[in-house]
Amino acid sequence: MAEILLFHHAHGLTDGVLAFADDLRAAGHTVHTPDLYSGRTFATVQEGVAHAQEIGFGEVIGRGVAAAEGLPAGLVYAGFSLGVLPAQALAQNRPGARGALLVAAAVPVTEFGPSWPANVPVQIHAMDHDPFFVDEGDIDAARALVAESEDAELFLYPGDRHLFADSSLPDYDEAAASLLRDRVLAFLADL
Repeated sequence: MAEILLFHHAHGLTDGVLAFADDLRAAGHTVHTPDLYSGRTFATVQEGVAHAQEIGFGEVIGRGVAAAEGLPAGLVYAGFSLGVLPAQALAQNRPGARGALLVAAAVPVTEFGPSWPANVPVQIHAMDHDPFFVDEGDIDAARALVAESEDAELFLYPGDRHLFADSSLPDYDEAAASLLRDRVLAFLADL
């Protein structure tokens, strides 16, 4: 079984993120869900992003890195949207990473180092018409990561919803979220 450090999206640590973590726990995995916003949640992506900008994206990443302190090295780092920033930074830079799960976002590998580390498998999940993922360049970063990595997969789901795997938000898409969960569980089982 895997040990996972799961980072929330711009809305904050929502019930939907916690439910996703519980699904992974039900399959026997250990999941840590740090709150990068100190208990605050936001009704919209825009409000959450404004909060992240106010505290600084570097601070968000720093809080994620701090959440990993004291945890074992062999973690899987996972993030939803904004949470991809600390997840990807840790997967690329903290020794011993077992894998990465990036949902609804991806940033160029060069943001956190020269290349994706060898022997760190990664899955990227997003909707194929999500304006945040497609129009802001994340899809290009995801495709570049898949092209350069030995063990990377990009899964595109039909639709335009951003946080489609969070059951507590209006963007939730049950069919896509179920398929994502199945793929994540298969990924974790193979580690």
